[in-house]
Amino acid sequence: MASRISARIGAISESATLAVDAKAKALKAAGRPVIGFGAGEPDFPTPDYIVEAAVTAARDPKNHRYSPAGGLPELKQAIVAKTKRDSGYEIEAAQVLVTNGGKHAVYNTFATLLDPGDEVLLPAPYWTTYPETIQLAGGVPVEVLADESQNYLVTVEQLEAARTEKTKALLFCSPSNPTGAVDTPEAIEAIGRWALEHGIWVITDEIYEHLTYGDTKFTSLPVAVPEIANQTVVLNGVAKTYAMTGWRVGWMIGPKDVIKAATNLQSHQTSNVNNVAQRAAIAALEGDLSAVDEMKVAFDRRRKLMVSMLNDIPGVECPEPTGAFYAYPSVKGLLGKEINGKVATTSAELATIILDEAEVAVVPGEAFGAPGYLRLSYALGDDDLTEGVSRIAKLLS
Repeated sequence: MASRISARIGAISESATLAVDAKAKALKAAGRPVIGFGAGEPDFPTPDYIVEAAVTAARDPKNHRYSPAGGLPELKQAIVAKTKRDSGYEIEAAQVLVTNGGKHAVYNTFATLLDPGDEVLLPAPYWTTYPETIQLAGGVPVEVLADESQNYLVTVEQLEAARTEKTKALLFCSPSNPTGAVDTPEAIEAIGRWALEHGIWVITDEIYEHLTYGDTKFTSLPVAVPEIANQTVVLNGVAKTYAMTGWRVGWMIGPKDVIKAATNLQSHQTSNVNNVAQRAAIAALEGDLSAVDEMKVAFDRRRKLMVSMLNDIPGVECPEPTGAFYAYPSVKGLLGKEINGKVATTSAELATIILDEAEVAVVPGEAFGAPGYLRLSYALGDDDLTEGVSRIAKLLS
């Protein structure tokens, strides 16, 4: 009997990060004192001035109607100005497509660029959505692993070793989800020049651009290598910077022909992004960065605390992340050891034991193409963070 579900859709894995978050919330709703480190979501509310802009927009009848599929002209212009202000990258409105969140931008990009069989170099650990969207577009993800010994940062030599005649693109994400690693300006330039030399597209995800710590600075790849702009797509959105994960406004920036084609695709997929959310995004981008600066103070404090507590656990090795809001410890030293009468042979099994025994939800490295690790988000309250990691330490020590 033929399958009721298409092979293309049937091959998609559920988002592991959202699955862990949903399970933690379900257990909490059932009365269990579960602490969830799963979701990559700031625990702060969206700033008031952004919310007020949305309230005003909701009352304006012009926002009750269809608007251009590619985004409100005012928002596109705000993205142009914001991109120049924040990264020094000068673009035009015709190079911008506003999407229903960052994931939509990722999908639109791969659907627009890839033909069946095209290979995409995918540094691992990677965000769980990347390989699924590559495969949905008919592409082939080629994983390039960078482990904790190199601070999760892939090298040009590794990329070159993985390159074939079928290589069409490189997915680049710095600051990284899931590891929090940030490439140096020199490394970013080297990777950009390598891609330029070999005619490889670069899809660079800049969603965490404002979340760097200490002396670490964000560098936009097409700014480091201006000549590569014509074969680069930049992905971004308001979700992480302005605590607007639920508003669903992202965008892609690229060459005009790519953006025109992706806009045609979106005109049939979803039409315009919610107008009220777009108006809120305009307010966010035209305002200053004081909101994210306040969040960064808390994130930085939590980052140092979480890494310190994790590294105190025997068998755990956690490099200090310099961006985003994730810690990504290696737990290889815990595999095969008895924990409350149970033995985990994989990080996925260990995550299950931690949830069952300590009532703490973490995401296993299998979700990110790197078994032997756990991802913990520190974008949650200080008390929950301390309690959650303390429970893990008590269980594992």
